[in-house]
Amino acid sequence: MTTAAHETADVPGLKIGGDRRPRILQSEEGDRDWLAELGEAAKSAELSRLAELCGWGSADAEGICAVMALSPYLRASILWRPAILDRLMSDDAISCFDALIAELEALPEPDMAESAIMKRLREIKREASLLVALRDLFGAASPAETTEALSRLAESAIRAALRFCLREAHKAGKLKLPNSEEPENGSSLFVIAMGKLGARELNYSSDIDLIVFFDDDLGVASDPMEAVATFSKIVRRLVRILNERTGDGYVFRTDLRLRPDPGAMPLAISTDMGMSYYEGSGRNWERAAMIKARTIAGDLKAGKAFLAELAPFVWRKYLDFAAIADIQDMKTRIDRHRGFGNITIPGHNVKLGRGGIREVEFFVQTQQLIAGGRSPALRTRRTDEALGLLEKYEWLTEKEKTRLLEAYWFLRRVEHVVQMVDDEQTHELPEDEKGLAAIAGLLGFESRDAFETELLDTLRFVDREFNALFNEGRSREKGDGGEPEAVLRLLVNEADPEGLAAIEVMGFERPEDVARVIRSWNYGRYRATRTAKARERLSDVLPPLLQAFADAPDPDGTVAAFDSFLAGLPSGIQFFSLIASNPKTLDLLLLILTAAPAMRATLAQRPHVFDALLDPAFFDEVPDRDLMKARLDAFLEDADGYEDILARLRIFASEQRFLVGARMLSGVVDLAEAGPAFSNIADVVLNALLIAVVEEFSRSHGRVPGMRLALLGMGRLGSRELTASSDLDLILLYDHDEDAETSEGGRPLAIQVYFTRLTQRLIAALTSPMREGTLYEVDFRLRPSGNAGPLATRLAAFRKYQEKDAWTWERMALTRARTLAGDGEMQNFVMETIAKLLSRETDPSSVTRDVVAMRGRIGREKPARGALDLKLRPGGLVDLEFIAQWAQLTRRTEAIPGRETADVLAALECEDPSVEGSSSDESLEDAMHQLSSVIQLARLAPADTNDIEALPSRLADRIAKALDVDGADSIAGALDRITAKVRSKFVSLVGDPNEEETELDRAAASE
Repeated sequence: MTTAAHETADVPGLKIGGDRRPRILQSEEGDRDWLAELGEAAKSAELSRLAELCGWGSADAEGICAVMALSPYLRASILWRPAILDRLMSDDAISCFDALIAELEALPEPDMAESAIMKRLREIKREASLLVALRDLFGAASPAETTEALSRLAESAIRAALRFCLREAHKAGKLKLPNSEEPENGSSLFVIAMGKLGARELNYSSDIDLIVFFDDDLGVASDPMEAVATFSKIVRRLVRILNERTGDGYVFRTDLRLRPDPGAMPLAISTDMGMSYYEGSGRNWERAAMIKARTIAGDLKAGKAFLAELAPFVWRKYLDFAAIADIQDMKTRIDRHRGFGNITIPGHNVKLGRGGIREVEFFVQTQQLIAGGRSPALRTRRTDEALGLLEKYEWLTEKEKTRLLEAYWFLRRVEHVVQMVDDEQTHELPEDEKGLAAIAGLLGFESRDAFETELLDTLRFVDREFNALFNEGRSREKGDGGEPEAVLRLLVNEADPEGLAAIEVMGFERPEDVARVIRSWNYGRYRATRTAKARERLSDVLPPLLQAFADAPDPDGTVAAFDSFLAGLPSGIQFFSLIASNPKTLDLLLLILTAAPAMRATLAQRPHVFDALLDPAFFDEVPDRDLMKARLDAFLEDADGYEDILARLRIFASEQRFLVGARMLSGVVDLAEAGPAFSNIADVVLNALLIAVVEEFSRSHGRVPGMRLALLGMGRLGSRELTASSDLDLILLYDHDEDAETSEGGRPLAIQVYFTRLTQRLIAALTSPMREGTLYEVDFRLRPSGNAGPLATRLAAFRKYQEKDAWTWERMALTRARTLAGDGEMQNFVMETIAKLLSRETDPSSVTRDVVAMRGRIGREKPARGALDLKLRPGGLVDLEFIAQWAQLTRRTEAIPGRETADVLAALECEDPSVEGSSSDESLEDAMHQLSSVIQLARLAPADTNDIEALPSRLADRIAKALDVDGADSIAGALDRITAKVRSKFVSLVGDPNEEETELDRAAASE
């Protein structure tokens, strides 16, 4: 047996992962002895697998040998506890690391002594640090993952130590904690991480910079007069537990000098004292430092409130001359570190030297301070995220961002390796060839020259970018700087001849009317232009604003629509600033005004919905169901009675549908997210509505003993594929105690009457017109027996009907069923019942015959009304939905209720090779995504727009983009190709709906 075969068969490798291994580039005598020593240590510890691995010369063994030879610190950690490597032969490194973090989060144990927690913290830190280093060096973790892991380790260790200190202070009577089992909650003391830890970018041997505050108003200190002294003692003990070197090492070197006025302020600072300092004496370098501030331990609620209150200090809207001078001074101080000579590798400081890490960070933070006040999206702590946002908001080009990001993470990798050698907080490269070869080898380079070449190129690039920011005077401000002055004269004089001539040339048909509207904006008669600053901002954006109007299909009408919008805008400064710095918002507004009538109506009725678009988070956030529910709960919290709840639900639903539509139009989200987003809105609204209706109905009629409800979503709601104009297909299922006969209330009702009227009340709550409009149009006809059956159905009757009497079309509909609201256990039971119903045996030939007959009858009796009638046209959504439902009922793929149609089609194509197309563009799943994207956008067009030619031009362009075709003229051809392929698949899989109907087919279709 060969060595490789023996290793494969008997000796598992290390579960570190990665695609590279450290290597010894400049070998010296004794380098390989360390592997032998590890093997002996493994034998002594009875770690036979590890001992054998050390003797077989595998890639993993060679990598460990290089680590031990090149890093004295990591070598000592490996020999200190070889069991760590042995465990990696059965458990992966991530699991081992997570287990250590979980242990930290469980500390301190009850009645644990200080010496015990200090010892265990140090042991865990050393084990975890070794795991992090191995994953980094073996290429299993990106630099971002390495910094994240080190930050998790530090946070968990700090929290464990703080819990110990708080609990001990409570035991000593110094604190009155609300809950000694969870001492951090309500303790009023919180720890803010600064710098790298605050940004979750901690380096390998980093100090941790902390500031500790306490909220004196919470009254946790037993003696309020001694609060500062009490909390300062806790902080001093915390630092000692973390910082003190013992025989087991240390946890983290801890620095508190970034706190306000460290020479005079105590270790623990009251929030009032801290706020007073920052507002009165805070300097710009402290503003820059606070960009990365994050509460990591202690009373997180108090910490969050403090940082929120501090935000105006950090993020000023405008820079004054003193602030700019401070930034220049910060740059000068960096220059003292970096020097002015040529960049050389030996001895270079990769953090503070020219082209180093600090220059990338400073490059980012300076622009965050300049722009972050106007663009809240830039207020991120992480350097990599900030670079991405600076590129997104056009403060950087994509090329600059990509290269700076690559440079940053490469320099961070080098920094980590430099520190791994001896666990020292150093950033300087070795000056000798052997030391540089060790760094290159640990990084996995094939030679020292290759490492030095890449590092030198990186440092020079960063140096150029950093110099350009200050020395070349490159402007990062938006705006062309050469807007026509004539247009601005209309703000003062609506009859100015040059101004009128200018807007006439731009293409406005009634320049006098347009000029009159513009002049009215400057009168300040609207709230949005009432302040001098708002009017100043208006003058900044008026030329591009008018140009955007002129570029619209109906320039004069667009001005009128914008005027109506402006009349309802509560404040203009933020809006006009956003237009100046982010043109996509203006484009989106005009797109809504000209291309989406339903959204335009919402905007005209409630202009404040556009406020959400002023938050840059709009452009990168699609709220999930939990976030949506949290927002709705907050909105309903102070509702005044049942009618107010109904009104607020209508407001919430219309606004959220508006925002989803705006995201679709803007192109900032994948159109595949629209269906789930619209469905999430319906889910949370229906859940809140059902609760409110039941509560209101019970006031008069009480509740049925043991009553349980489950609201079932069917159709596109069930499969999470709603559009902006979808009706809701619903079924209300109920159950109750067997011996119940009437409800228990002031006006009791018989059981069937009770649930029927409750359902009627629910329908009324959804569909009744109010000042805020209707909530949804609904359809309950998918219930058992349709309109002939009761409005609400008992679960047992529903199950019996589905088992014995359901038609094929009803079983097809059941594949999309999903519970939305009601009692949790009842919802679970209903879904289990439906899953069992769908798993029952069926006759595939009978199902197939019925499906073909139904599709044929639909095609004959309800033909498509135009090219955009994507639901009914042959090869459209009905074909795709029928294929998915047929596949589940005939066991071609597993029947799982409530799945999205695209997911069912993907599963069918994966599980049945006969279904898969010859190329990816023939995929049924792709066809479903493409047609769904088009119909999502088409639903924003004027009602009954079924012809492509009737689409607003800008909406047509958006649809063309979704189809990945050149322009609106190509939409018809693209849709024809997609639907032809789908119809071909339908015919080959299920049958031809166009074949002549038999009597049996007619009977099936008539269902």
